[in-house]
Amino acid sequence: MSKLSIDHVSKVFEKNHGEVTIALDDISLEIEDKEFVCFVGPSGCGKTTLLRIIAGLDTATSGEVRLMDMPIRGPDPKRGMVFQEYSLFPWRTVQDNITFGLEMRGVPKADQKTTADTYLNMVGLAQFRGAYPYELSGGMRQRVAIARALANEPDVLLMDEPFGALDAQTRNAMQRELLEIWEETQKTILFVTHSVDEAVFLADLIVILSPRPGRICDIIRVDLARPRERTSPEFAGVRRYVLGLMNSCQLSQ
Repeated sequence: MSKLSIDHVSKVFEKNHGEVTIALDDISLEIEDKEFVCFVGPSGCGKTTLLRIIAGLDTATSGEVRLMDMPIRGPDPKRGMVFQEYSLFPWRTVQDNITFGLEMRGVPKADQKTTADTYLNMVGLAQFRGAYPYELSGGMRQRVAIARALANEPDVLLMDEPFGALDAQTRNAMQRELLEIWEETQKTILFVTHSVDEAVFLADLIVILSPRPGRICDIIRVDLARPRERTSPEFAGVRRYVLGLMNSCQLSQ
């Protein structure tokens, strides 16, 4: 049984005057436990829409998503979401942002602190537990967002271009840190990105979506050993291959 099963999912948006836009068209995909999967494709191809459907924040027009063979009917802490814009509460400290979901579930205060300590240490922010989001850099804020999602012990971590707003150096550092967290936690991660370089660096599996309506054009398994060296001929070869497939996909639309 797959960890996550996406079965013939389509999404249609209807405007008030009757105009119809097909965002996703018949998406089917099986994702295994502990896999790191990246979704790439042009703007407007439905990557974020698909992630929101998996998160339970939006509903498919047709088809179904199942986690451990249970249909997804709405949001659940077992599917943690990390957004590009951090989505931290500015009036709460770093530690209080991380424990927010635990508070909502009625977890005892002592257990909240223990969990916060675990993930603060994991993302290297233990010394900033009392800081507020405005006092942190962009990379630090995204570490808090990741820690907050992990604190709920999700089965799947969903990440929607989480490093898109960061400078190149910070982005590369965050990619390395995310892989360390993934290796330590053994979570299944679904990661949306516009960057082929980022996808090749991170993913076990790269899913290429076509221009709208979003369809699966191709799926590539990245058989490069980690840690991956961006300047290696092997890395460059996979990147060229993925870019070629993306270009072919757009031309065929």
